[in-house]
Amino acid sequence: MSRFDYLIVGSGLFGATFAFFAKQQGKKVIVIDKRSHTGGNVYCEYVEGINVHKYGAHIFHTSNKMVWDFVNSFVPFNRYTNSPVANYKGKLYNLPFNMNTFYQMWGAVTPDEARAIIDEQKSDALRALQGREPANLEEQALSLVGRDIYEKLIKGYTEKQWGRSCTELPAFIIRRLPLRFVFDNNYFNDPYQGIPIGGYNKLIEGLLDGVETRTGCDFFADRSGLSSLADKIVYTGQIDEFFDFRFGHLDFRTVSFEQEIKNVPNWQGNAVVNYTEREVPYTRIIEHKHFEMFGQAVYDCPKTVISREFSTEWKPGMEPYYPVNDAKNSALYQKYKALADQEEDVIFGGRLAEYKYYDMAPVVEKVMAHFEALGN
Repeated sequence: MSRFDYLIVGSGLFGATFAFFAKQQGKKVIVIDKRSHTGGNVYCEYVEGINVHKYGAHIFHTSNKMVWDFVNSFVPFNRYTNSPVANYKGKLYNLPFNMNTFYQMWGAVTPDEARAIIDEQKSDALRALQGREPANLEEQALSLVGRDIYEKLIKGYTEKQWGRSCTELPAFIIRRLPLRFVFDNNYFNDPYQGIPIGGYNKLIEGLLDGVETRTGCDFFADRSGLSSLADKIVYTGQIDEFFDFRFGHLDFRTVSFEQEIKNVPNWQGNAVVNYTEREVPYTRIIEHKHFEMFGQAVYDCPKTVISREFSTEWKPGMEPYYPVNDAKNSALYQKYKALADQEEDVIFGGRLAEYKYYDMAPVVEKVMAHFEALGN
């Protein structure tokens, strides 16, 4: 008989949450991760008294109170509100697009003034289409928000993210661009959002409490031996790698980080500043202390840590971050999914195994739904 009911490959949020619920049901679980730490991309490093989001900023937000109460049962979350700022050629604009943005862009002080400017610019874009549907992301964005917002706050940032011109990107990437005609810089509409007090490691440690874990353990280095440990596998890695890239590699975008310690307590005054002009090589700068330190606490910590983020095309050996949702990759993923559906003793879950971008809350919600279905 197998020693474990489940071998969970990957200790990110999907794997760790699955491990928790499986253990709650009395199952024997082992979690492995090829990295030297648990937590996947939500892992934090403690630097100069600051929890640094090593693999990019993670902000938990949800409209599901059950999910919110669940994660808060392991570690209390703070009141952080995501309010990014865009820097375009040295001028700052609030995000998401709201009355603060429109005032900064045009000096518009009432919703009617802002709406009139946007409607006029949208009309120009719609006339240029001559009744046809937008053929690319640029045409789609222009028809939604007009030229000023598109050129200053969307075009350069998007081209850096995807590594190609907006005229080469499909229109469906931007299905809608919310415009808020109120003075509200809260990026998310969800009623619950925040950061775990003390960092995400505390959440992962809580989820994996009492679960056997092995870090520095590569599933593919001893696939048969590790698979023999358990009756079922929960796989959270790349789906194409699981099937030995039988149909070829799925494409990803990846992110690299340039981390720097600054000898000042407050360097940019905000956790997230996007750099939206194409000529600046990085997409944004994260100042990590602002996720957990507010008011005087910012200055009580004498140093700060920033990370510049660079988006590049993924190549084998790099960390895969974002699926490339174009027609070619969608068709390729369906081939791999057909193989996955035939694997009775393997559960594929999470961003890499499902080739789908996930926010954190839906990952937790999906695992909860899986175990709820088992209970029924």
